[in-house]
Amino acid sequence: MHPTYAHEQACQRARDRLTGLGITAKDWAEKNGFNISTVYAVLNGQQKCLRGDAHRAAVLLGIKDEK
Repeated sequence: MHPTYAHEQACQRARDRLTGLGITAKDWAEKNGFNISTVYAVLNGQQKCLRGDAHRAAVLLGIKDEK
């Protein structure tokens, strides 16, 4: 199994949740005080989400556990 496979699935689930709720990534970012570029990078798996805003966004989106 590819090492990032679980992360890619988590990103897809987060995107699906937003779509199911009828919320755009931009709306979610604005509502939660994040830069839209950061949120898109997190949702697309382009950030490692180890610290800072990317980590906080990943936790709120359910992509990562809070640590």
